Amino acid sequence: MSENDKFEVYQDKKGEYRWRRLATNGKIVGSSSEGYKKKSDCEANMNRGHVPTDKWEFYTDKAGHYRWRRFAQNGQQVGRSSEGYTKKADAEANAARQGYKA
Repeated sequence: MSENDKFEVYQDKKGEYRWRRLATNGKIVGSSSEGYKKKSDCEANMNRGHVPTDKWEFYTDKAGHYRWRRFAQNGQQVGRSSEGYTKKADAEANAARQGYKA
């Protein structure tokens, strides 16, 4: 994780709370995969960090780019990449910013 990244919590069009992680250049490098009714629930997901029981899935999207998804132990998706990458290593590096440990 880059310690210079910052988090931003905002409300979407439905009024639900979401988070996004911003690199120092302002580029979104991570985001919540769902909206939360309570801001505290959104912040708990945002601050999840490394959870050994989480499952990480790397896949290629329809455009042929690498992406990741993160699932809690109960199977609920709790994070995903905000963009696709041409190299799997770049997708893994982005996931590492979110708590992924190879």
